[in-house]
Amino acid sequence: MHYSPAPLHIPDGFLNISVSLVCWALTVITLSVAVSRTNRSLGEKQVPLMGIMASFIFAAQMINFPVAGGTSGHLLGGALAAIVLGPWAGMLVMTAVVAVQGLLFQDGGLLAMGANILNMGLLTVAIGYGLYRSVLNKSQATRLTVAGIAAWLSVMAGALATSLQLWLSGTSNLQTVVIAMLGVHAVIGLGEALVTVAALGFILRTRPDLLGEGSASAEGGRGWVVAGIVVSLLVVLLSPFASADPDGLNRVAIDLGFIHVGQSSSYQIIPDYTLPFLGATPLSTILAGAIGIVVVGVIIFLLGQGLKTKS
Repeated sequence: MHYSPAPLHIPDGFLNISVSLVCWALTVITLSVAVSRTNRSLGEKQVPLMGIMASFIFAAQMINFPVAGGTSGHLLGGALAAIVLGPWAGMLVMTAVVAVQGLLFQDGGLLAMGANILNMGLLTVAIGYGLYRSVLNKSQATRLTVAGIAAWLSVMAGALATSLQLWLSGTSNLQTVVIAMLGVHAVIGLGEALVTVAALGFILRTRPDLLGEGSASAEGGRGWVVAGIVVSLLVVLLSPFASADPDGLNRVAIDLGFIHVGQSSSYQIIPDYTLPFLGATPLSTILAGAIGIVVVGVIIFLLGQGLKTKS
């Protein structure tokens, strides 16, 4: 089977060196602030929650759903991470997810990773948190509605940023690529909104204390951590049924005729979410996904423990 990469994952070759380096600089600066701010405010219950959120988002990003015109899309998760964890911890979680996807699974280029983190991790978190924060004192229905809108807008912002980077790199005409990218991601963003609202609604019904609401204690054992791991693994089990249609960026690259400038990774570890010794089989995809959620969860947990110690 062919596994379609995540929407907005830019391969090397789509961006020129100058644009890539500028994106890396913006990403490093923003992450430095995120680490500093997380150092000051990271709470006890946030460390395992960050790990679970990272694992769930990684797993959910493996489930591509079909949209119009032979294109697929799936959850990015930036708005969800921001609402549950706050902006700074959310940025660290999304960075870990995108970095593991690029380094371990060759999903997106190494030179373009700064742009991928910026577009999918930092912008989506900032927009998601900013809009949701404006209605914190409103009713639950209002907050869930705004969360859905924020999730949709976060996808559109990532698509717009990618379009601008492609234009500045000379890869495509500005008007053409903006219209194409925003058109396809407007539909993909609806899926993002639905998944985000569903996840938040589930959390509000079962563990409202994780969002700073209700009277339930955030202590009370590690049952919710185990539940989060189980849910992530169950999501990975669905990955073989993901749509094989091109993602939003790949579809636009094919339609506009610049797909050929993309460059393959110079090395391979678990390429295309397939274990080499098992080949392109459902079991291979499931085991690759399980490895991914463990790796990203452990990375975030260890990072969180270090930041908590400093805090």
